[in-house]
Amino acid sequence: MTAYWFPAKKYGWGWGLPNGWQGWLVLVAYIGLLAFGVVVLRPQEHAALFFAYTFAVSAVLILVCWLKGEKPRWRWGEK
Repeated sequence: MTAYWFPAKKYGWGWGLPNGWQGWLVLVAYIGLLAFGVVVLRPQEHAALFFAYTFAVSAVLILVCWLKGEKPRWRWGEK
């Protein structure tokens, strides 16, 4: 039995909140990196650079969810 870091959402497509410490660590690191980007890059002054940074950090989060999460598919809830 594989323990997923990110379970699939009950409704819709994608992943829900983490269900293990590893997933929570990844989510906290993501939020921390975004906060770091706001402080260091100052989006008001460097909007394009901040956008690229946010895109890159979010892409890494999606990759981790894809690799360590449950297979994403459209879900209609419990049937």
